[in-house]
Amino acid sequence: MRIALGVEYNGTGFSGWQRQEGGERTVQEEVEKALSSVADYAIKVICAGRTDTGVHAQEQVVHFDTHASRDLHAWVLGTNTNLPPDVSILWAVRVDDDFHARFSAIARSYRYVILNRQSRPALRYERVSWTHGALDEQRMSDAAKYFIGKHDFTTFRAVACQSKTPVRTIERLNVVRHGEYIVIDITANAFLHHMVRNIAGVLMEIGCGDKEPEWVQELLESRDRTAGGVTAHAGGLYLMSVDYPEQFDLPAHPDVDPVLP
Repeated sequence: MRIALGVEYNGTGFSGWQRQEGGERTVQEEVEKALSSVADYAIKVICAGRTDTGVHAQEQVVHFDTHASRDLHAWVLGTNTNLPPDVSILWAVRVDDDFHARFSAIARSYRYVILNRQSRPALRYERVSWTHGALDEQRMSDAAKYFIGKHDFTTFRAVACQSKTPVRTIERLNVVRHGEYIVIDITANAFLHHMVRNIAGVLMEIGCGDKEPEWVQELLESRDRTAGGVTAHAGGLYLMSVDYPEQFDLPAHPDVDPVLP
């Protein structure tokens, strides 16, 4: 049978999602070890989208195939018993064999959280990005409109990005201030490596007045990563949810805090 899982994790202590050869601690490795303990044999999982070192997830989605006979309750509680405290299984459902965590996804949503105050964070250290210079969220929101739609995002992808095409479609990009926090919410059909963090970096440059909102259009047209500014800090980034066709009948997304997951 094929099982899908919702996975929440704090990425601070991990070298990203994907298992690595060098022995670094990864979310995939922890999840696979815990599932294998429940199944009594080695389990391999496939995720909706790999996250980088230090990036968090409110609801990553994975799937795995198994011949172990366990009820769904056992897959959740048994796996969580074997997981470290910074990773948790939210739900488990049985899915058809044609479900694929990555290739069946029709949209992914990320959130980038910026603490905008004089003092650096302590309680939310490595869980938010921080800048002490004043940011104008209205300028950032005006700039965000240029990203909406289908574009070539070469300027906003990492040099090492392995995707075959830089073309992506952004459905939603909102910038909202909540007191000392600025929250960037973005939904697209898929994302390139570092795409959200590079977009956040550009919006922050515009927010502090170094660039005008129209700069986004220039960057998109230039298709030149070297023109695109800094890559924003990983600690502020969250994979919030992954959307699939209704036919798969996955659980509803978790409730979202206005500022942080």
